[in-house]
Amino acid sequence: MDQWMKRLRLVTSQVVLLKMAAVRTLSGDGRMTMLVFVCVFAAVKSDEQVPVVAWTSDGFVLSPVNAPSAGHTVSLDELESYLNRAMSTTPHNLLLFLQDKLSVDDFTMYGGVFGNKQDSIFHNLEAALDSSSSLWLPSVSSSATTSVSTLLQNQIDTAPLYMNPETLAQLRLNASVATLLVFRLPYSVGADMMSAKEVLSGNDEVIGQVLSIMKVQSVPYTAVFTALRASRVIEEASPAVHSVGSRSLLQSRRGEPPALYPPVEFKEKGSTCILLWAEELVVSQHRSGKWERHDLASKTFGEGVIPDLAGSSCNESHSRLVLNYKDVLNFQTFKLIFVMNQRHYKVSARRWFTMDLVQLEYDGKKASFNASHHIYAPAEYSYHCESVSSSRYPQLSPHSAKDNANEWQISFDDFQIQAFNVAGKDFSYASDCAGFFTPGIWMGLVTSLLMVLVLVYGLHMIMQLRTMDRFDDPKGPAISVPQTE
Repeated sequence: MDQWMKRLRLVTSQVVLLKMAAVRTLSGDGRMTMLVFVCVFAAVKSDEQVPVVAWTSDGFVLSPVNAPSAGHTVSLDELESYLNRAMSTTPHNLLLFLQDKLSVDDFTMYGGVFGNKQDSIFHNLEAALDSSSSLWLPSVSSSATTSVSTLLQNQIDTAPLYMNPETLAQLRLNASVATLLVFRLPYSVGADMMSAKEVLSGNDEVIGQVLSIMKVQSVPYTAVFTALRASRVIEEASPAVHSVGSRSLLQSRRGEPPALYPPVEFKEKGSTCILLWAEELVVSQHRSGKWERHDLASKTFGEGVIPDLAGSSCNESHSRLVLNYKDVLNFQTFKLIFVMNQRHYKVSARRWFTMDLVQLEYDGKKASFNASHHIYAPAEYSYHCESVSSSRYPQLSPHSAKDNANEWQISFDDFQIQAFNVAGKDFSYASDCAGFFTPGIWMGLVTSLLMVLVLVYGLHMIMQLRTMDRFDDPKGPAISVPQTE
């Protein structure tokens, strides 16, 4: 009876949450529509598979549980049965490490599952699993993992305490009093955030700190590590191929590019103030009726390449990045210079940075290109563009007719630069040069316009239809048409 009451409370609480989300979002007739949408969304999300790992402290053993068959997704009822059976003889001090997102791919990509454990970032977690009794459920429905806290709470009949290692270190636990401690672990990956590997490594350090504190206080515990929903692993290393007989195991996702070189970094007074990255830095000069092309990327980026940045400078309002080269297109000295400024614009009420000039200096001569009308971004952002060129869809235009800019062409592919408000060695959020009306949008607009024109023409033709003003009466004399010879 108690088990049925627990399940009823779980189902009731989930239904109430769904109704509250629907009612708060819409009113009137839209409430039912929103409720149906939320229910469908929850059903779709329930198909996501999240791993669940449980283990105990030294001296305690989880009760044996029959592992689910391969490919089977554990439901809420099955997860409750597994936890009740496994934790029947374990300590009632429960630790729940609840991550935002997690999947088996996180362990296979960054853990020691398919390779040398020295390369694993889950040092503390794997050490805890190796030294104690553990339960491993690789495929659990995300709708079930979101209720893990409630399931554990029902086992010891106590409210959860949301903690962090600093707070736990100041708390004195009693081994005879049942407690449920919940530790929330982040998992956020983005252009201006840490990578997945760094986040998971940091979360593993948090787990290690908590377990160390529990060990110092000599409090036995049962720990559970899971997440609210599944994650997608972003590969950071180049594909690793492991040969197995005549076959090979590719430990990477297809279609993802390998890790590339880091950006150029200029420091002023020990802190980074300018970052530059590009897949190609191509300069071309017109000689003898043809264009001679040279790519500077190999001399600027790459492992072991240290670019010469002599002459570079930066401050709060002005930045100048100078890339010095030798033996470029038969010139003894060659410089690629980016001149950027930061200003406050009253119209937008914020500060923006612009790339005012891109200069080439070679053997005492100079060629300058103006870029301020196309290359700009908010002062706290970086600037990114798939292609920056002086020839095709030019963003760079000759600054003056007096220099030799007309003899040169510049082309940067996958170009990104930041000259102000740099934090660390990573770019800030990128302001992209891509316009709103992309070729795909134009194709859709033109196609829609043609369909509207066809529809209007058809309606116009239908409106022009007229009935005959005279009909042949079958009861009367037939209409005769005189014939003339």
